[in-house]
Amino acid sequence: MSRIVKILATVAGAGIVALGAAGAHASSFGRPCTTAPENTYLSAAELQAKAEAQGYQVRRVKIEKACGEIYVTDRNGVKGELFVDPTSGAVLGSK
Repeated sequence: MSRIVKILATVAGAGIVALGAAGAHASSFGRPCTTAPENTYLSAAELQAKAEAQGYQVRRVKIEKACGEIYVTDRNGVKGELFVDPTSGAVLGSK
């Protein structure tokens, strides 16, 4: 019985890890960056300009689920993603 419990625990743990990774990818920031209406959002070009002014090389900009997502490379060549308020370009998080 103990072996079965260990196997089930291992399988359940692996499933949770897999679902967590899929959820992080699908939901990106995990919450909206603003509650403002879409007609107040900056354009992708304006968000890109704000990131570039901070020293980032921008690879891609998108606005999804009320959050700006800017894929960047920093001054050290490290790739990352910025999560920004689409109404101001303020950085709220990164990964």
